[in-house]
Formats: sequence, structure tokens, C-alpha cells
Amino acid sequence: MMNDSNEPDIWRNFLPWPGPDAHKHARGRLGVVSGRAHQTGAARLAARAGLRIGAGVVRILCPPDAVTVIAPAIEAIMLGPFGTAEALAREADDMDAVVVGPAAGVDETTVGNIHALARTGAALVVDADGLTVFKDRTAELFAILDHDDVLTPHEGEFERLFPGLLARGRAVAAVEAARLADAVVVLKGRETVVAAPDGRFRINRNGSPWLATAGTGDVLAGMIGGLIAQRMDSFEAASAAVWMHAAAAEQFGPGLISEDLPERLPAILAALA
Repeated sequence: MMNDSNEPDIWRNFLPWPGPDAHKHARGRLGVVSGRAHQTGAARLAARAGLRIGAGVVRILCPPDAVTVIAPAIEAIMLGPFGTAEALAREADDMDAVVVGPAAGVDETTVGNIHALARTGAALVVDADGLTVFKDRTAELFAILDHDDVLTPHEGEFERLFPGLLARGRAVAAVEAARLADAVVVLKGRETVVAAPDGRFRINRNGSPWLATAGTGDVLAGMIGGLIAQRMDSFEAASAAVWMHAAAAEQFGPGLISEDLPERLPAILAALA
């Protein structure tokens, strides 16, 4: 089974750099769906990562009870409350990409929100609870995805969506999962595998043990969403984000917490420019 090792030379030329006439909307609009008032940290991490990686406008879309929690904790990131799935779709209608799932809740509200977002023009990055909630109902999820969407499971979440596939090996499993879902799959781990629906895949070999701390997956989802919002191809965006995520962690080293990762991205991006 042929593969590319995930290295910057493969995707560096696809990175979205702003031109001299760029404005914030031209640099892409990213939405991040937050959980309830006591579950907002994951969305804030993802949103900051999307902003740091270059998205021109980032908005956290949240249930009304979360507004007073999130508002004092953000500055450049905007806020859009929604009370129903239909209202969420209206809030997201002008977004280029939306991250959904981190701390969203494993319940029918999350299912309804993902269905509503799938009817917008935004590319979806589905993570965490947004994956787990579709255990034993994967056909329902796959029916609303398209090849621009990205699924970002760790092995436990992957097993819930694709039971038994991991026994065939991580690379084979990720490729088959991407084919079944008709979406890009990022199978996270020591050597994260990024797979496209057309059979392409890359193995990321710069993984860092410092990423083994809460919230780093939320940051990665925001990074992927931020690059896709800037019209980077989803497979290339996922590949680039996975590598930069690990590079940022390795650069920081001991003591890393997830909040540190977005602050390392300017230096990583400058080195790639």
C-alpha cells in the first residue's frame, strides 16, 4: 500500500497566504459550535486555533445559556447565539467552514445541529461528541457528508463509527473509512493517518507525546477548519494542520497545555512561508 509521509514539501504550496488586497472576509469565515454554559472551553480552543491559523472571521455559535460565559473570554472572536437547529443553520449560512462536536453533548440536539449544518454551504469538521453520537447509526451521518467534510476521530471514536476496521491496520482502516464516509478522515494517534475518499493517505511521523493532554484535539479541529475556511483543499488542510499541530507541541515541549498551541502557530507559519 503506497503512501506519502506527511511532510511540509507536499502541501506547503497550498497554504493560503493573503494577497496585498486581502480583507477579513476574503481570508475565510469559520464557525465553531459550542456546548452548553459548562462546556464552552473546547469551542474557545478551536476558535482561537482557527483565528491563529489565518481565518479572517471566526465566530463561536452557542446556545443562549453560554453567551454570558463565552463573551468575557473572547476578544477578536465573535459570538452568535442560537436556540434551535434551524437558527444555527441561519447563523452558519455565510460560513466557509464549521467545526462541530467538541463538548457538544452526546444527544439528539447534536444530531439535529449536524443535520442542519450539513444543509448549509459550509465544509464541516466533525469531532468528538459529533462522532460519538452517531454510534450504531453511521449511515445517517455518512448520508449527509461530502468529500469536503472532515472527520477527526481518535481510535476510540473511530471504533464506534467503524467497528472492526482497526484490526486491518491503521492506514488501511483510515482509507476504508474515508471511502465509506465519502469524507476526509483524520485517524489521530502517535502516527496520525490522514485519508481522502479517493484512496490517498498520508502518515504523519512528527507526532509529539506532549499532545497527550486535554483539549489538544479541539485545537487541531480548529486548525483544520481555519485552513479550510481559507479555501484550502480539505485533504491538504488536514495534512498541514496535523503536521503543524505536532510541530507546535514539540517546539513548546514539557509543560504544554492545549492553550499554548495556538500561540506557537505564528512561528510555525513564518517558518513555512
